[in-house]
Amino acid sequence: MTATMTPRPVGRKPGRDGFLQLLHAEWTKFRTVRNWLYGMAVAALLVVAVALLTGISSDQKGSPPVPVGPGGEPVTDSYFLVHQPLTGNGSVTVSVSALESRIPKGPDDLRPGTVPWAKAGLIVKESTRQGSPYAAIMATGSHGVRMQDDYVHDTAGLPGQVTAKSPRWLRLDRSGTTITGYASTDGTNWTKVGTAHVSGLGSTVQVGLFVASPPAVQGLGTAGSVSTAVFDDVRLQGGWTGGEWKGEQLGADSPTFAGYPNNASGSFTRSGEQFTVSGAGDVAPAVRETLPTGGTLRDILTGTFAALIAVTVVGTLFITSEYRNNMIHTTLAVSPRRSRVLVAKAMVLGGVTFVTGLVGTALAVPLGERLARNHGVYLFPVDSSAELRVVLGTAALLATASVLALSVGTVFRHSAGAVTTVIVAIVLPYVLTATPFMPASAANWLARVTPGAAFAVQQTLVQYDQVASHYTPYNGYYPLAPWAGFAVLAAYAVVSVAVAAVLLNRRDA
Repeated sequence: MTATMTPRPVGRKPGRDGFLQLLHAEWTKFRTVRNWLYGMAVAALLVVAVALLTGISSDQKGSPPVPVGPGGEPVTDSYFLVHQPLTGNGSVTVSVSALESRIPKGPDDLRPGTVPWAKAGLIVKESTRQGSPYAAIMATGSHGVRMQDDYVHDTAGLPGQVTAKSPRWLRLDRSGTTITGYASTDGTNWTKVGTAHVSGLGSTVQVGLFVASPPAVQGLGTAGSVSTAVFDDVRLQGGWTGGEWKGEQLGADSPTFAGYPNNASGSFTRSGEQFTVSGAGDVAPAVRETLPTGGTLRDILTGTFAALIAVTVVGTLFITSEYRNNMIHTTLAVSPRRSRVLVAKAMVLGGVTFVTGLVGTALAVPLGERLARNHGVYLFPVDSSAELRVVLGTAALLATASVLALSVGTVFRHSAGAVTTVIVAIVLPYVLTATPFMPASAANWLARVTPGAAFAVQQTLVQYDQVASHYTPYNGYYPLAPWAGFAVLAAYAVVSVAVAAVLLNRRDA
C-alpha cells in the first residue's frame, strides 16, 4: 500500500515538519489497513477474555478464610502453642536446649532432617485468633536466634544452632505495647535482640512457648515437617494469673497450614519445669507456595502472552508487507534519511500498541478481580501504585515487543522468520518459566537475560528472607525488579532498531 505524502516546499530543509509529515504518512498507512486494526483489537480482547476466564475458572466458595495480618497481608499463623494469660506488664524467660526436625522420606517414613526456619521460642500474642498481632523471640534450625513481630518483621540475633551443649536462653519483656527480646548463651549475660511496638495488644495477652516447623523445600516442591523442642527453666515475672499451661495447635483449619506429616501430630509434655513441645506450621507472611490457591494480577493478565503473538504479527507485517509488495523503495524515496522512516514506523506502531494494551489491561484487571472474588478466590493484596505499574507496564511491554517485531521484520524482510524469532525470544521464555518442572536456576536465568524478563512488570508478590520457598517466575517471583525486567526488553528493542536502521541504509537501495 502506498501512502500519499505532501511534497516538501522547495528550499525548506528537512526537519521537524518533514518528520511530522513522515509520521502522519505512517499513521495513515496503519489505520487504512483493516487487518492491522483488527489485529490490535484482537490483542486487547485476548487480554480481557483470558482475564474473564481466569476469574470464573476457579470456584472456591465456602473455602476457609485466609488469615490476614495487621498490615492486611495474608499470613501463616499455625503452630503448636503452650500458653497462659498475662495481665499487664511482665516477662518470661526460658532455655531452649534442643530443636530437632523430621522430614518425610516416604508416605509413612519420617527421618531426621534440617528445616532451616524451624522455630522454638517465646511469643506474646494479642489472642489465639488467626492473624492477631504478636512479637516473638526464637531459636531456629539454621538461622540462629531471631526476633520477629507482626509476621513481616525479622531481626537477627545470636548465631549458631541449639544443642544440649550449646543452649540458648531467651527472654521477652512486656511493657504496654512494647515488647523487647533478649538472648543469652549462659543465662547470665544478655544481649538485646530487638524491640517491637505491637499495636492492638490489650491489657491481657497470651504468652507462652511455641514450636513451628514450616514445609521443607525439596527439589521442585516442598514436604511437610514436624519439629520438637525442649524448653527448660521457665521463669515468669509480672502479672501472671497463676493458671495452668494450655497446649493447642493454632490454625489447624487454615488454608495456609500444610498440616502434619503422616504419623505425626502436635503435642507437649511437662516434667517439672521442663517442657517438650512438638509442632508444625509457621508464623510468617504467606507466600505463593503456602497459599497456592491465591490469585495475583499476573494470573488475571495471563492473556498478555497471547496478545504478544497478535502484536508481533502486526508489527512484522507493518514493514514486511512493503517488502512483499515491492513498495519499500517508494516509502524510502520519500525521506533521504532512511532511519527516519524506521523511527516513524516504530513511533506509530508503539503508540498504537501501547494504547491498545492500556485499554485491554485497564478493562481486564477490575473485571478479572471482581469475578475472582465473586467466586471465592483470595487475591494477594496490591496497593494502587503497584496496580497502576502493572497496567502501564503491561501496555509498555506489548508496545516495546511490537517495536522489536518491527525491527526484526526489517532485518529478515519476510514475516514468517521475523514472527518466529520474536516469539522464540519473548513468548517461549515466558512459557518455559511458567512450567513447574523448570529448575529454579534455569528459570531465573531466562527471566534475567531474555526479552521475557519484561514480564517482571506484572509481579506483585513480595519475597521474604525469613520464609523458605521456591521464589521462581512460575510462582510469580522474578529475579529482577519490575522496571529492571522491562529494561531488558527495551534494550533488546533499542539494539534491534539500531541494527535494522544500519541494514536499511546499506542494502535497500
